[in-house]
Amino acid sequence: MNGLQLEFITPPPISKRTLELGVKYSPEFVCMPMKINLGNFIEALEMGADTIVMGGGWGPCRFGYYAQIEKEILQELGYDFQMLVLEAPDSKLKILLRQLQSLGQNVSLWQALKSIKFAWDKLNAVEQVEKGLEYFLPRAVHPDQVERIYQQGLEEIIAARNADQSFKMARQAVQSMQKLELKSQAPLKIGLVGEIYTVLEPAANYEIIKMLGRLGVEVKRTIYMSDWVNDHLLGGHVKPSVRSQLIASARPYLNYWVGGHGQETVGTTVAMARQGCDGIIQIGPLTCMPEIVAQTILPLVSEKEGIPCMTLWFDELTGTAGIQTRLEAFIDMVSRRKYTAGYVKEA
Repeated sequence: MNGLQLEFITPPPISKRTLELGVKYSPEFVCMPMKINLGNFIEALEMGADTIVMGGGWGPCRFGYYAQIEKEILQELGYDFQMLVLEAPDSKLKILLRQLQSLGQNVSLWQALKSIKFAWDKLNAVEQVEKGLEYFLPRAVHPDQVERIYQQGLEEIIAARNADQSFKMARQAVQSMQKLELKSQAPLKIGLVGEIYTVLEPAANYEIIKMLGRLGVEVKRTIYMSDWVNDHLLGGHVKPSVRSQLIASARPYLNYWVGGHGQETVGTTVAMARQGCDGIIQIGPLTCMPEIVAQTILPLVSEKEGIPCMTLWFDELTGTAGIQTRLEAFIDMVSRRKYTAGYVKEA
């Protein structure tokens, strides 16, 4: 937005109030990501925003309806604003550039491209720190130190003015984690799969990665924001894409697209089982159809690939204590399965 010479308003971090606003004004059975999204927009409009930029979509996933439904709800609430919907260009980078250029004030195509490049670099810097958290949190003797370094690293990347500075802050954060006192025992490795927003947004999954890390589990996942941007916006040209490999892994169990990340959930579970993960946790918003399809197939994958699987659904009624209890029970089962004398993992 800075590169497009646009004034922008960042909504407050997702809070209990954000979700309460979304729940109050959304249709009852819509999935939690839309409820959070609507709460974000209301809080941003309260802060003075007059334009909303929203993504579009298609297919069985309800994300394609978000913009239209949210616009009608916000108008009925009396908010005066303009909504611009950026329809996913399906890997046609030129269309994305034109869409972004149209938002700017007398901005050239070159300036739009530079803005995308800077955003991409910051995104990758953030993900370096995220991966550091996932690796070091279960290994650190004092996990609080890892979380402090992680949070400080994010704040420094946000404040960075260029790509070099962004990557420098990310490297420093990871190096600080490497210097911490670590445990001698290797942690369990659990794959985290499911609907992309629930996997990526800590407020939507109740900080499940930190929960698992503090329980001595290293989280492994293939869904990062840069992967989605690379595959769907940048045509897979910026870095190698693993999506086709995941679809191939899913093929014996699910041979067609079911919307959202349902097929990728199955493929990732298969791939992680073959890569030596100790267990799989599928997460998603309650009533998410693509993930429901995947859930019905995971028991067969679990049996054939020899890996324990558990599914967690999230909505506004989900409680942290309940999630914690289920995670502890699952991890205890996986740990016993891995370390019980005489157990030999099936090929």
